[in-house]
Amino acid sequence: MSGSLDRLPRLLALVPYLLSHPGARAADVAALFEITEQQLRKDLDLLWVCGLPGHGPGDLIDMELEGDTITLFEPAGVTRPLRLTADEALALLVALRTLAETPGLVDRDVVSRTLAKIEEAAGAAAGPADRVAVAVEHQTGEDQVLPVVRQALAENRRVHLSYHVPARDETTERDVDPMRLLLVEGHTYLEGWCRRVEGVRLFRLDRVVGITLLDLPAEPPPEAAPRDLSQGLFQPSPGDQLVTIALQPGAHWVADYQPCESVEDLGDGTLVARVRTPDTAWVRRLALRLGDQARVLEPAGLVDQVRADARAALAAYDR
Repeated sequence: MSGSLDRLPRLLALVPYLLSHPGARAADVAALFEITEQQLRKDLDLLWVCGLPGHGPGDLIDMELEGDTITLFEPAGVTRPLRLTADEALALLVALRTLAETPGLVDRDVVSRTLAKIEEAAGAAAGPADRVAVAVEHQTGEDQVLPVVRQALAENRRVHLSYHVPARDETTERDVDPMRLLLVEGHTYLEGWCRRVEGVRLFRLDRVVGITLLDLPAEPPPEAAPRDLSQGLFQPSPGDQLVTIALQPGAHWVADYQPCESVEDLGDGTLVARVRTPDTAWVRRLALRLGDQARVLEPAGLVDQVRADARAALAAYDR
């Protein structure tokens, strides 16, 4: 469904686009504006009767729909594409400058050209961005890992990673066929086919303890498709367990650190966080570590395990 708040900007952008693309296919236009062809037809019907009040049909937007193509003849003055607002321009420019300062991740020339074009298009709206100082800090480990990953991608070679898994507090060894580099939510990731688990995995570069470029070709299997991150980095699988934890003020950081499905504030200082995870061992360790600041509520089997862990830990003090 397309609401009026979404529709007006789309209509204002649709006219100059059609004017510069005579004979555009309806399916292509709908895909570009991320709407259905049915919605596009409704938009065109509305545009066709738009114009100055009190005047005849000659003052309205005129177009021709022939088969599956669209040609616009009279734009009724609606010819200029929408410009960025000051906030939009500032946010986009700062983001691009941050990307440009990420060593080795992108082609700086491409980013510089894009920056120049956006600054020109934004006009005065780009002014505040000149007063924003962008400083990107990187851990030494990531600075050492990133060039090796880029070389592996350029030469299509496999890498060996020593990778720290925070959830299990252990360092694992694995061979990975690199597929692409990603900058997601402020962190740099290598996406590749992990031969240890036989699946596509994301590896955060600041958690790579060691990396070796191997004299083997990177050969991800045909089923190794890049992950769709349009809905965010954390996408639990259907087999993951839903764990519910009550967090007291001293443990509220858990709700920020862990990707939660939902967080409910009970109003008395308690947060109820729901997390999906394929492995609950880290939850058991976390519960012991936090003591009275956290309590596992569900599932029942995990609650029993945490209680058993606590009893075993207390019994160790009596020996």
